[in-house]
Amino acid sequence: MTWNENGGRLGEEFFTPGSSSFTEFLAAHRPELLSTRRVLPDGVRAAPDQVPHGTTVLALSYRDGVLIAGDRRATMGNLIAQRDLEKVHPADDHTAVAFAGTVGLALDMVKLYQVELTHFEKIEGVPMTLDGKARRLAGMIRQNLGQAMQGLAVVPLLTGYDFSAPEGERGRIFSYDIAGGLYEKTGFHAEGSGSPYARGALKKLFRKGLDRREAALAALQALYDAADDDSATGGPDLNRRIFPIVSVITEEGFERLSEPETEDLSREMVEQRRNRPDGPNATA
Repeated sequence: MTWNENGGRLGEEFFTPGSSSFTEFLAAHRPELLSTRRVLPDGVRAAPDQVPHGTTVLALSYRDGVLIAGDRRATMGNLIAQRDLEKVHPADDHTAVAFAGTVGLALDMVKLYQVELTHFEKIEGVPMTLDGKARRLAGMIRQNLGQAMQGLAVVPLLTGYDFSAPEGERGRIFSYDIAGGLYEKTGFHAEGSGSPYARGALKKLFRKGLDRREAALAALQALYDAADDDSATGGPDLNRRIFPIVSVITEEGFERLSEPETEDLSREMVEQRRNRPDGPNATA
Protein backbone atom coordinates (compact mmCIF):
# COMPACT_ATOMS: atom_id res chain seq x y z
CA MET A 1 0.00 0.00 0.00
CA THR A 2 1.11 3.60 -0.62
CA TRP A 3 0.52 6.73 1.37
CA ASN A 4 -1.71 9.43 -0.04
CA GLU A 5 0.41 12.37 -1.13
CA ASN A 6 -2.06 14.75 0.56
CA GLY A 7 -1.45 14.58 4.30
CA GLY A 8 0.08 11.09 4.44
CA ARG A 9 -3.28 9.33 4.70
CA LEU A 10 -4.51 6.38 2.68
CA GLY A 11 -6.95 7.19 -0.10
CA GLU A 12 -10.65 6.45 0.11
CA GLU A 13 -10.25 3.47 -2.24
CA PHE A 14 -8.60 1.53 0.59
CA PHE A 15 -11.69 1.86 2.76
CA THR A 16 -14.37 1.33 0.11
CA PRO A 17 -16.00 -2.14 0.05
CA GLY A 18 -15.43 -3.96 -3.20
CA SER A 19 -14.11 -7.12 -4.79
CA SER A 20 -11.84 -9.55 -2.94
CA SER A 21 -9.60 -9.56 -6.03
CA PHE A 22 -6.37 -7.62 -5.67
CA THR A 23 -5.99 -7.59 -9.46
CA GLU A 24 -9.38 -5.93 -9.87
CA PHE A 25 -8.45 -3.40 -7.19
CA LEU A 26 -5.29 -2.45 -9.09
CA ALA A 27 -7.15 -2.35 -12.40
CA ALA A 28 -9.62 0.13 -10.92
CA HIS A 29 -7.20 2.40 -9.08
CA ARG A 30 -3.63 1.87 -10.34
CA PRO A 31 -3.87 0.09 -13.73
CA GLU A 32 -0.37 1.22 -14.69
CA LEU A 33 1.00 -1.24 -12.14
CA LEU A 34 -0.44 -4.23 -14.04
CA SER A 35 2.24 -5.31 -16.49
CA THR A 36 -0.20 -7.73 -18.15
CA ARG A 37 -2.34 -4.83 -19.38
CA ARG A 38 0.42 -3.04 -21.25
CA VAL A 39 0.16 -3.60 -24.99
CA LEU A 40 2.83 -2.78 -27.54
CA PRO A 41 1.99 -0.10 -30.13
CA ASP A 42 -0.11 -1.23 -33.10
CA GLY A 43 1.87 -3.16 -35.67
CA VAL A 44 4.73 -3.92 -33.27
CA ARG A 45 5.58 -7.52 -32.49
CA ALA A 46 8.27 -8.68 -30.05
CA ALA A 47 11.21 -10.38 -31.73
CA PRO A 48 11.73 -13.90 -30.29
CA ASP A 49 15.51 -13.42 -30.16
CA GLN A 50 15.22 -10.28 -28.00
CA VAL A 51 13.08 -11.54 -25.11
CA PRO A 52 14.03 -14.45 -22.80
CA HIS A 53 11.61 -17.38 -22.94
CA GLY A 54 11.23 -20.24 -20.50
CA THR A 55 10.74 -23.66 -22.00
CA THR A 56 9.64 -26.98 -20.51
CA VAL A 57 7.58 -27.56 -17.34
CA LEU A 58 5.53 -30.61 -16.37
CA ALA A 59 3.39 -32.12 -13.64
CA LEU A 60 2.16 -35.56 -12.66
CA SER A 61 -0.02 -36.91 -9.91
CA TYR A 62 1.34 -39.55 -7.57
CA ARG A 63 0.32 -41.52 -4.50
CA ASP A 64 0.57 -38.66 -1.98
CA GLY A 65 -0.41 -35.69 -4.13
CA VAL A 66 1.04 -33.99 -7.18
CA LEU A 67 4.55 -33.27 -8.45
CA ILE A 68 5.56 -30.26 -10.56
CA ALA A 69 8.94 -29.76 -12.22
CA GLY A 70 10.77 -27.67 -14.76
CA ASP A 71 14.09 -27.40 -16.54
CA ARG A 72 16.29 -24.36 -15.88
CA ARG A 73 17.02 -22.94 -19.33
CA ALA A 74 15.77 -19.68 -20.83
CA THR A 75 16.48 -18.87 -24.47
CA MET A 76 16.48 -15.85 -26.78
CA GLY A 77 16.18 -17.23 -30.28
CA ASN A 78 19.09 -19.64 -30.68
CA LEU A 79 20.97 -18.21 -27.68
CA ILE A 80 20.91 -19.45 -24.08
CA ALA A 81 19.78 -16.43 -22.05
CA GLN A 82 19.94 -18.09 -18.62
CA ARG A 83 20.99 -21.51 -17.37
CA ASP A 84 19.50 -21.47 -13.88
CA LEU A 85 16.05 -19.91 -14.25
CA GLU A 86 13.47 -20.96 -11.64
CA LYS A 87 10.18 -21.77 -13.39
CA VAL A 88 8.39 -23.51 -10.49
CA HIS A 89 6.98 -21.40 -7.63
CA PRO A 90 4.61 -21.93 -4.71
CA ALA A 91 1.41 -19.92 -5.07
CA ASP A 92 0.28 -20.69 -1.52
CA ASP A 93 0.66 -23.56 0.96
CA HIS A 94 -1.12 -26.12 -1.24
CA THR A 95 -0.79 -24.71 -4.75
CA ALA A 96 2.13 -24.26 -7.15
CA VAL A 97 2.54 -22.67 -10.56
CA ALA A 98 5.16 -23.21 -13.24
CA PHE A 99 5.48 -21.32 -16.49
CA ALA A 100 6.67 -21.43 -20.06
CA GLY A 101 6.84 -18.36 -22.26
CA THR A 102 8.00 -14.77 -21.78
CA VAL A 103 10.08 -14.77 -18.60
CA GLY A 104 9.63 -11.17 -17.47
CA LEU A 105 5.85 -11.20 -17.79
CA ALA A 106 5.62 -14.68 -16.30
CA LEU A 107 7.55 -13.73 -13.17
CA ASP A 108 5.35 -10.65 -12.71
CA MET A 109 2.24 -12.78 -13.17
CA VAL A 110 3.44 -15.34 -10.60
CA LYS A 111 4.10 -12.62 -8.01
CA LEU A 112 0.74 -10.99 -8.67
CA TYR A 113 -1.00 -14.36 -8.42
CA GLN A 114 0.64 -15.05 -5.06
CA VAL A 115 -0.63 -11.69 -3.77
CA GLU A 116 -4.06 -12.37 -5.30
CA LEU A 117 -4.50 -15.59 -3.28
CA THR A 118 -3.22 -14.01 -0.06
CA HIS A 119 -5.44 -10.95 -0.52
CA PHE A 120 -8.54 -13.10 -1.09
CA GLU A 121 -7.90 -15.10 2.09
CA LYS A 122 -7.42 -11.93 4.15
CA ILE A 123 -10.58 -10.32 2.81
CA GLU A 124 -12.83 -13.40 2.87
CA GLY A 125 -11.33 -15.12 5.92
CA VAL A 126 -11.05 -18.48 4.14
CA PRO A 127 -8.72 -19.79 1.42
CA MET A 128 -9.96 -19.83 -2.15
CA THR A 129 -11.01 -23.25 -3.45
CA LEU A 130 -8.67 -24.94 -5.91
CA ASP A 131 -11.23 -24.54 -8.69
CA GLY A 132 -11.46 -20.85 -7.80
CA LYS A 133 -7.68 -20.52 -7.92
CA ALA A 134 -7.62 -22.12 -11.36
CA ARG A 135 -10.29 -19.75 -12.67
CA ARG A 136 -8.60 -16.72 -11.13
CA LEU A 137 -5.34 -17.53 -12.91
CA ALA A 138 -7.28 -17.96 -16.17
CA GLY A 139 -8.59 -14.42 -15.78
CA MET A 140 -5.08 -13.06 -15.27
CA ILE A 141 -3.86 -14.83 -18.41
CA ARG A 142 -6.79 -13.38 -20.35
CA GLN A 143 -5.65 -9.89 -19.34
CA ASN A 144 -2.35 -10.61 -21.11
CA LEU A 145 -4.04 -11.56 -24.40
CA GLY A 146 -3.05 -8.34 -26.16
CA GLN A 147 0.63 -8.92 -25.45
CA ALA A 148 0.34 -12.63 -26.21
CA MET A 149 -0.92 -11.80 -29.70
CA GLN A 150 2.19 -9.63 -30.13
CA GLY A 151 4.58 -12.43 -29.25
CA LEU A 152 4.75 -12.08 -25.46
CA ALA A 153 2.73 -15.11 -24.36
CA VAL A 154 2.79 -16.67 -20.89
CA VAL A 155 1.62 -20.29 -20.52
CA PRO A 156 1.34 -21.40 -16.88
CA LEU A 157 0.84 -24.86 -15.43
CA LEU A 158 -1.07 -24.98 -12.14
CA THR A 159 -1.09 -27.80 -9.60
CA GLY A 160 -2.72 -28.12 -6.23
CA TYR A 161 -3.79 -30.46 -3.45
CA ASP A 162 -7.58 -30.49 -3.19
CA PHE A 163 -8.83 -31.59 0.24
CA SER A 164 -12.39 -31.85 -1.08
CA ALA A 165 -11.52 -34.38 -3.80
CA PRO A 166 -11.86 -38.15 -3.29
CA GLU A 167 -8.94 -39.99 -1.71
CA GLY A 168 -6.29 -40.75 -4.31
CA GLU A 169 -7.46 -37.92 -6.61
CA ARG A 170 -6.45 -34.91 -4.55
CA GLY A 171 -3.43 -33.96 -6.64
CA ARG A 172 -4.90 -31.92 -9.52
CA ILE A 173 -3.33 -30.38 -12.65
CA PHE A 174 -4.61 -27.45 -14.74
CA SER A 175 -3.28 -26.16 -18.05
CA TYR A 176 -4.12 -23.01 -20.02
CA ASP A 177 -3.93 -21.56 -23.49
CA ILE A 178 -2.79 -18.00 -24.24
CA ALA A 179 -6.39 -16.73 -24.25
CA GLY A 180 -7.03 -17.97 -20.72
CA GLY A 181 -8.74 -21.22 -21.68
CA LEU A 182 -8.72 -23.57 -18.69
CA TYR A 183 -8.29 -27.35 -18.98
CA GLU A 184 -7.94 -29.91 -16.20
CA LYS A 185 -5.54 -32.74 -17.01
CA THR A 186 -5.64 -36.27 -15.68
CA GLY A 187 -2.46 -37.98 -14.56
CA PHE A 188 0.18 -35.78 -16.15
CA HIS A 189 0.81 -32.86 -18.48
CA ALA A 190 3.65 -30.70 -19.84
CA GLU A 191 3.92 -27.23 -21.38
CA GLY A 192 6.58 -25.39 -23.36
CA SER A 193 8.70 -26.06 -26.42
CA GLY A 194 9.88 -29.46 -25.16
CA SER A 195 6.42 -30.54 -23.98
CA PRO A 196 5.65 -32.99 -26.84
CA TYR A 197 8.73 -35.04 -25.92
CA ALA A 198 8.11 -34.74 -22.17
CA ARG A 199 4.50 -35.87 -22.59
CA GLY A 200 5.67 -38.78 -24.73
CA ALA A 201 8.04 -39.88 -21.98
CA LEU A 202 5.41 -39.49 -19.26
CA LYS A 203 2.92 -41.44 -21.34
CA LYS A 204 5.10 -44.55 -21.03
CA LEU A 205 6.39 -43.92 -17.47
CA PHE A 206 3.27 -42.73 -15.66
CA ARG A 207 1.10 -45.11 -13.71
CA LYS A 208 -1.24 -44.66 -10.79
CA GLY A 209 0.23 -45.16 -7.35
CA LEU A 210 3.78 -43.93 -8.00
CA ASP A 211 5.63 -43.07 -4.81
CA ARG A 212 7.51 -39.80 -4.47
CA ARG A 213 10.86 -41.16 -5.64
CA GLU A 214 9.36 -42.91 -8.65
CA ALA A 215 7.42 -39.79 -9.61
CA ALA A 216 10.54 -37.61 -9.32
CA LEU A 217 12.56 -39.99 -11.49
CA ALA A 218 9.77 -40.08 -14.08
CA ALA A 219 9.75 -36.27 -14.18
CA LEU A 220 13.54 -36.15 -14.59
CA GLN A 221 13.43 -38.78 -17.33
CA ALA A 222 10.76 -36.74 -19.15
CA LEU A 223 12.79 -33.53 -18.90
CA TYR A 224 15.86 -35.41 -20.15
CA ASP A 225 13.90 -36.62 -23.19
CA ALA A 226 12.68 -33.06 -23.81
CA ALA A 227 16.24 -31.73 -23.69
CA ASP A 228 17.41 -34.55 -25.96
CA ASP A 229 15.10 -33.40 -28.79
CA ASP A 230 14.44 -29.72 -28.03
CA SER A 231 17.43 -27.37 -28.06
CA ALA A 232 15.57 -24.81 -25.94
CA THR A 233 15.22 -27.25 -23.02
CA GLY A 234 18.16 -27.74 -20.68
CA GLY A 235 19.01 -31.12 -19.21
CA PRO A 236 20.90 -31.73 -15.95
CA ASP A 237 24.18 -29.76 -16.03
CA LEU A 238 26.50 -32.03 -14.04
CA ASN A 239 29.56 -29.82 -14.41
CA ARG A 240 27.85 -26.63 -13.21
CA ARG A 241 25.67 -28.62 -10.78
CA ILE A 242 22.48 -27.07 -12.18
CA PHE A 243 19.57 -29.50 -11.97
CA PRO A 244 15.83 -29.29 -12.68
CA ILE A 245 13.53 -27.96 -10.01
CA VAL A 246 11.24 -30.65 -8.61
CA SER A 247 8.53 -29.84 -6.06
CA VAL A 248 5.64 -31.76 -4.55
CA ILE A 249 2.33 -30.77 -2.96
CA THR A 250 0.79 -33.11 -0.43
CA GLU A 251 -1.57 -32.88 2.53
CA GLU A 252 1.32 -31.32 4.44
CA GLY A 253 1.77 -28.58 1.84
CA PHE A 254 4.26 -27.44 -0.77
CA GLU A 255 7.80 -28.81 -0.63
CA ARG A 256 10.68 -28.26 -3.01
CA LEU A 257 13.03 -31.24 -3.16
CA SER A 258 16.39 -30.30 -1.74
CA GLU A 259 19.37 -29.67 -4.02
CA PRO A 260 21.21 -32.79 -2.75
CA GLU A 261 18.14 -34.99 -3.35
CA THR A 262 17.55 -33.61 -6.84
CA GLU A 263 21.24 -33.95 -7.68
CA ASP A 264 21.36 -37.57 -6.50
CA LEU A 265 18.27 -38.48 -8.52
CA SER A 266 19.58 -36.64 -11.59
CA ARG A 267 22.95 -38.39 -11.45
CA GLU A 268 21.23 -41.74 -11.01
CA MET A 269 19.05 -41.03 -14.03
CA VAL A 270 22.00 -39.90 -16.18
CA GLU A 271 23.91 -43.03 -15.23
CA GLN A 272 20.94 -45.16 -16.29
CA ARG A 273 21.04 -43.39 -19.66
CA ARG A 274 24.58 -44.60 -20.26
CA ASN A 275 23.22 -48.09 -20.70
CA ARG A 276 19.83 -47.07 -22.13
CA PRO A 277 20.23 -43.80 -24.08
CA ASP A 278 16.57 -43.80 -25.08
CA GLY A 279 15.38 -44.20 -21.51
CA PRO A 280 13.39 -46.89 -19.73
CA ASN A 281 10.59 -48.83 -21.36
CA ALA A 282 7.00 -48.61 -20.27
CA THR A 283 6.12 -50.81 -17.31
CA ALA A 284 3.41 -53.39 -17.59
